Amino acid sequence: MSQSRHHQIVIIGAGSGGTSVAASLLRQRAGLDVAIIEPRDVHYYQPAFTLVGGGTYALEDTIRPQADTLPKDATWIRSAVRQLVPEQRQVLLEDESRISYDYLVVAPGIELNWGAIEGLEDALGKNGVCSNYAPELATYTWTCLDNFTGGRALFTQPSTPIKCAGAPQKIAYLAAHHLQKRNLRGDATVDFYNGMGALFSVPDFVPYLNQVAEGYGIGVHLSHNLVKVDGERKVATFEVKDGEGQTRQIEETYDLLHVTPPQRAPGFVRDSSLANEGGWLSVDQHTLQNAQYPEIFSLGDASSLPTSKTAAAVRKQFPVVVKNLLAQLDGRELTARYDGYTSCPLVTAYGKVILAEFIYGGVVTPTLPLSPFKQSRFYWVVKKYLLPPFYWRYMLKGKEGDIAHKPRT
Repeated sequence: MSQSRHHQIVIIGAGSGGTSVAASLLRQRAGLDVAIIEPRDVHYYQPAFTLVGGGTYALEDTIRPQADTLPKDATWIRSAVRQLVPEQRQVLLEDESRISYDYLVVAPGIELNWGAIEGLEDALGKNGVCSNYAPELATYTWTCLDNFTGGRALFTQPSTPIKCAGAPQKIAYLAAHHLQKRNLRGDATVDFYNGMGALFSVPDFVPYLNQVAEGYGIGVHLSHNLVKVDGERKVATFEVKDGEGQTRQIEETYDLLHVTPPQRAPGFVRDSSLANEGGWLSVDQHTLQNAQYPEIFSLGDASSLPTSKTAAAVRKQFPVVVKNLLAQLDGRELTARYDGYTSCPLVTAYGKVILAEFIYGGVVTPTLPLSPFKQSRFYWVVKKYLLPPFYWRYMLKGKEGDIAHKPRT
């Protein structure tokens, strides 16, 4: 017979969302019974993975022991989730034990679906096939770039939603700049293959990013989705969609291939009654509450929120979850609302960043009175030197003070 235990508030996931929610709840209301379900022993600062792949950030600086990042008054359940059972207010774990709850926050992050691309799993980590989307592979990206002396360098982005939607092109820009500094651009070509129909989801930024790509001589290929990698032959196969929706496949040879894998919500979310048609955990885009089960909230990459999946989005989402969960607990009206804010520091060179900030509807909303479209040395300093300590020492501690963003006039 499986074991069962109860907690007042259960949080699935100890990433940026789950940890920040737990810390904020306990800061505001000491004595709450908060449990966090998380199988992993380490916590990564994932926004720096692009810089690791670009050779300008140490992987070890992205890592903290999980025990050091969790609030000390929370109960850590070191297990993986097998199934959500919202009808019984229960979570079934991999060890067959059951956790019941009064309130549930679902923040497990996103699943990297390497197996969706034929041959990719066998090709990764050797013969020039790399990815910044896994910590153990990000350092190999830099090895590939540093040892690259010429040939074809391909960078891909899938057609699925992904975390940090700007990351696939950021590493392409760093690679092109690196080759430029080494005077290798005449001996190399850099191409970016995007499974989506646009270079970026917010149209206002596209002309400026096109200028960056053109300045490096990067070939941009839209509606090209990577479907197969032949690591032995060094051939990548893309499915290409034309303007009429017809598809065909083309093969491209490479000397370096940086792959962003297709991504999806974890299986226990996709297979639950809480998932929407796309497999994401369904919540109101403003209150972050599930409509069918009002005791359930979700934030971060696994949620259905129609915005980019970034730590900056979570930064604005977790205070809304906390305020509305406490209101629900107290029997009060839910008044906190999330406006879709997210930001993406688009690294365009070593030392330059375009900071894309926007809310629902693709409305550009800068935090500071600076041009959001200009490549900035200041925002490079913010991304590389200021945001990591802010993340570890402030956000993960559940501190909510912030600078307001507002629509650009």
